[in-house]
Amino acid sequence: MILSYVTNLKVAKELFNAAKPKLQNSQNMKDAFESFDLPKELVPVIGAAEAAASLFMVLSIFNKRFAQIASVLTLGIMIGAISSHLKAGHGKKGAQHAIDVFTLAGLSLADTFTTKK
Repeated sequence: MILSYVTNLKVAKELFNAAKPKLQNSQNMKDAFESFDLPKELVPVIGAAEAAASLFMVLSIFNKRFAQIASVLTLGIMIGAISSHLKAGHGKKGAQHAIDVFTLAGLSLADTFTTKK
């Protein structure tokens, strides 16, 4: 049980670190999104979704529903990130961080269905 909380906090930290430059609407993020053929207007939206998922991951200590919400949000965001990296030709190596976060979020979601709390 403690391992799942630690995992959720790790995912929360990764999501928050990824959200910060997007929420600041940094030019680097806008350029990155445009290089992936994504509209630059999506930068703050994705940042807000990552920040919300991060917050829900932290709140998952109190209730598994928060972990479920956070996991579903994270899985959706990471699917987009993975597919964007693959389409851009970065391959698995370029998408590895997103794959790792996706895996941890999937494990967190699975854990909510197997524990009673």
